[in-house]
Amino acid sequence: MKQAAFITITNARLVTPDGLREGSLRMEEGRIAALGDMPGEGETVDAGGKLVAPGLVDLGVFAIDKPAFHFGGITRAALMPDQSPPLDLPSRVSYIAKSGKPDFWVHPLAAATRGLEGKEIAEIALMREAGARGIATGRQWISDSGAMLRLLQYAAMLDMPVIAHAEDAALVGSAVATAGEYATRRGLPSAPAEAEAIAIARDLALAEMAGARLHFRQVTTRAGLDLVRKAKAAGQQVTAGVTPAHFMLSDLATAEFRTFARLSPPLRSEDDRHAVREAISDGTIDVVSSGHDPRGPEDKRLPFSDAEPGMAGAETLLAMVLSLVRDEVIDISRAFELVATNPARLLGVEAGSLSQGYEADIAIVDADKPWVVQSAMMAATAGNTPFDGQPTQGRVTALWKGGVPVEL
Repeated sequence: MKQAAFITITNARLVTPDGLREGSLRMEEGRIAALGDMPGEGETVDAGGKLVAPGLVDLGVFAIDKPAFHFGGITRAALMPDQSPPLDLPSRVSYIAKSGKPDFWVHPLAAATRGLEGKEIAEIALMREAGARGIATGRQWISDSGAMLRLLQYAAMLDMPVIAHAEDAALVGSAVATAGEYATRRGLPSAPAEAEAIAIARDLALAEMAGARLHFRQVTTRAGLDLVRKAKAAGQQVTAGVTPAHFMLSDLATAEFRTFARLSPPLRSEDDRHAVREAISDGTIDVVSSGHDPRGPEDKRLPFSDAEPGMAGAETLLAMVLSLVRDEVIDISRAFELVATNPARLLGVEAGSLSQGYEADIAIVDADKPWVVQSAMMAATAGNTPFDGQPTQGRVTALWKGGVPVEL
């Protein structure tokens, strides 16, 4: 499906890399042809003074639910290799890379090791040729330092980013909560928050040795964020991400053993939650992703310790990030940098920005539109959201993928 005729969006507040400005945007042959003051030629869409922004790029999801992603204004997603079977062969990567089109693009992340077992390096170069946009360790930390160093050296040679999970596996074990008062009171198996910082410190040291680009998919503790901040200041090629749960919620959300709040990494202390917000504000965190991982009743309607981690996050990603704008933690340009520009840059795709020549993945956003998150009404295959019942603001009212309108 290709764009048939050029489209001009007028009366818009354009979210550009240089800030917010009023004007129009023209889409032609699937690309952004022009921005600025121009007449409404061709097919004209009046934005009514609403935000016109790049389609979101979701870095590191575990399942593809197109209706849920479209609802959230997401036009591209990087799929984690934790599939069944894992994305550890070129044929599997190639199949995923072709899925979803034309109205949604999936960018597969190659499994770092065969079977995601953390031992033997997978055929990454062949998977890159098949369409992989990065390398991921999956839900697990690679505990073998030798294997991790070889992976980082290989990735540096191929100029591919490594997307790492940051929790020391030996310290975490079967823990389902962060060690502290609340985990102790509830009798939950727990692990120290320091498990994250220890994993980050080792991986940073190995990445520096290898000269590799390293992205920590989720950094959720003050100690871990301090390490990333120092590494960036020293000039290391490191970036960090987080999901909305870790800047919106703390381990208080597990008070009633609500398994929708059973996440990986687990929810942290209130101090760590504030540290995440500070890191988003000062630029230490580069990406906010949904962590989309829908889980049905068979995985969630269980005792807290037995429930599977994960949340359905695609539909709430934009609204939760816009809450940071309302709280004056960040401005609107920074918000879309976190959910679109930076993840697109990490994946090496010409999207995620209102820039001339980039792909016309465009969203019209009503930043003030109120709505209530309802797990039973979600478009995802399962509605396991820790934000169930929460009033929020911000909805996508129109969406284009490559200049072609997407039905919401």
